[in-house]
Amino acid sequence: MKSLDEAPGSEIIGENNNRERESQSETSHNKSPLLADPWKPCRRSRATVKEWLLKLRCCLGAVCGIEWYGYAALGVFTAILSFLMDLSVTKLLTAHRGLYMKLEGNSLLQFFCWTLYPACLCAVASSFSHNICPFSTGSGIPEVRTMLAGFKMPHYLSLTNMSTKFLGLICTLAAGSTVFLGKVGPFVHLSTIIGAYLSNLCNLIPANNKEKAGGEMLVVAAAVGVASCFGAPITGVLFSVEVMCSHFALSHYYPCFFSAACGALTFRLFSVWSGDEESPQALFKTNFPAAVPFYSLEILLFAFLGLLCGAVSCCYLACHRWMLQFTKTNPMFNKMLTTEKGLYSGMVAFLLASLTFPHSVGQYMASKHTMKQLLTSLLDSRQWSSQSHNASLHLGPEALLEWSSSGSPVFLPLAVFLLMKMWMLVLACTLPLPAGYFMPVFVYGAALGRFLGEGVAYVSSTGLTSGLQWASINPGGYALAGAAAFSGAVTHTLSPALLAVELTGQFSHAVPVLIATLLANALARSGHRPSFYDALSIGKRLPYLPSLKKACPRLPSTPVGQVLGAILVKLQKAAGPVEVKLVVNTSTDSQIPVVDSHESQIILGFVLRAELLMFLRHCESEALEKHLDEVCCIHPTSVLLSPHNTVQEAHSILSLVGAQTLFVADRGRLLGLITWPEMKRILEDLAKEI
Repeated sequence: MKSLDEAPGSEIIGENNNRERESQSETSHNKSPLLADPWKPCRRSRATVKEWLLKLRCCLGAVCGIEWYGYAALGVFTAILSFLMDLSVTKLLTAHRGLYMKLEGNSLLQFFCWTLYPACLCAVASSFSHNICPFSTGSGIPEVRTMLAGFKMPHYLSLTNMSTKFLGLICTLAAGSTVFLGKVGPFVHLSTIIGAYLSNLCNLIPANNKEKAGGEMLVVAAAVGVASCFGAPITGVLFSVEVMCSHFALSHYYPCFFSAACGALTFRLFSVWSGDEESPQALFKTNFPAAVPFYSLEILLFAFLGLLCGAVSCCYLACHRWMLQFTKTNPMFNKMLTTEKGLYSGMVAFLLASLTFPHSVGQYMASKHTMKQLLTSLLDSRQWSSQSHNASLHLGPEALLEWSSSGSPVFLPLAVFLLMKMWMLVLACTLPLPAGYFMPVFVYGAALGRFLGEGVAYVSSTGLTSGLQWASINPGGYALAGAAAFSGAVTHTLSPALLAVELTGQFSHAVPVLIATLLANALARSGHRPSFYDALSIGKRLPYLPSLKKACPRLPSTPVGQVLGAILVKLQKAAGPVEVKLVVNTSTDSQIPVVDSHESQIILGFVLRAELLMFLRHCESEALEKHLDEVCCIHPTSVLLSPHNTVQEAHSILSLVGAQTLFVADRGRLLGLITWPEMKRILEDLAKEI
């Protein structure tokens, strides 16, 4: 019904106006897609911004692929995040130390300041992680390895997990060396989350290699995480090869090195701009003698140090596995770690802080030092054992003054440090908060090497080795080799040897460091012992086959036919629209197997889901009853497994080929299919048997 206020002829005018608006909208639609949506605010401004972005994309794409800008952004963003974390932790540690010094003279108040500060921080970190995002606790490396193996774990790549882990890790690191935890593992996880979102951003931009870039981004992120922590790009790439990927493609090398170099350079530049360093250089400065870095016969001592680190690492890993099993089987620990995580973290942190109180056992452990100061002091090239007996030498507030504050010889503090930190670190690994476990074992190995180096230096100074003409021994070199050997033995990797060289710039000790790391790895790997990260994966029952193989060597050789599930959907080549529609409605697989007939079950290949949808539309439009093989293309299977093939062979084919579906047939008869979700189910079922 027309309005009474409507004038005659307004209908014609309205129609003309509508046509003009439609023509204008069509014209503007040709100029910019955003103007076609009338409900969006600031349509013209949004369209202008999008047009400039498209022009920028064309200009950038003319130089190199869009994914390379994503790799550079990944390195820069991760380095900025690492610098902000270090800055926040430094401020909190400085505040704690300042408060402790102001209470000088009152031992009771100093004790409460020393213990309650890290206890509250750990309790806050644990409670915050448990209430906001429970997936943020722990290292994160076992989960990242599982995701890189092909299994989807979206909860571990969320922004909520990223923010929770970042804030929780700051609280953990601010607890200082009393809790003795690091940041490498969680930071690799944070870098992976950033890489996942940059991968999605690259996939939104039309490019020729967007799928390739999206697949590489997570692998690159693992290398960037290590490079942004230490400013060591080469170590980051080697770490990504050894720890993160069971199958590392050669095409990943260039993106990994490029992004890791961007991250390491940005991290070091921020350190210079903040005033911490004068120039982009090694993170830990050393003053090793350049004339004679080590004597020829010392190679035997470095080899002995490697074997010693390997033996101690076996003891440490055994204690760690026992502690993981104990916390799961003990009712009290299991209940607290399930419902009272904040209380458990606070109690454990209070216990550890009480033992490191400087006026008690802490005076023998250099407890006032931070993790960085501990490593810097242990890498000191001077001989503590000889200088501690020479009162004429003024040492100042440096390494020896802190380690010998109790007035005892340096061997006693080093021995107490090694004995106490062994079980304290095992206990700290049970804390349900974001924490890294690589840097603590790196520092522990440096202390072990320093202990041996001081012993050799003391023996050489007594004159027993005067015939060998050893003028001076560098204990810092033994500390460097011990750090690389012990951390490499714990993680079953060789990348710590390169990390030790990159952190200090001491390429003169590259050969003894590598020898010690190789021998320590050889001893730690004997007997199929699982590494530290393998033990975490086994404890969490993650479907990561290399770790499960360490727990049960016979598990990967299980035939596929024993664990294969039933076939949910399949089509025969003479299937009609009714059967095809039923399969499309009941299955979400992208590849549907096609057999000769339901009686023979002889596999012919597979058909894509998109082609089945086109087949249904074709039958509806023409109203004809056609068969599947008359319209759709049946693709032959490139890989066909036998039921006698092992689970490890199927897993390797899925990882290398990247196929979404592997078909299992016996003499041509289809028995089942294996996809990544099916492989995850198989590995989870096998992990439950461990």
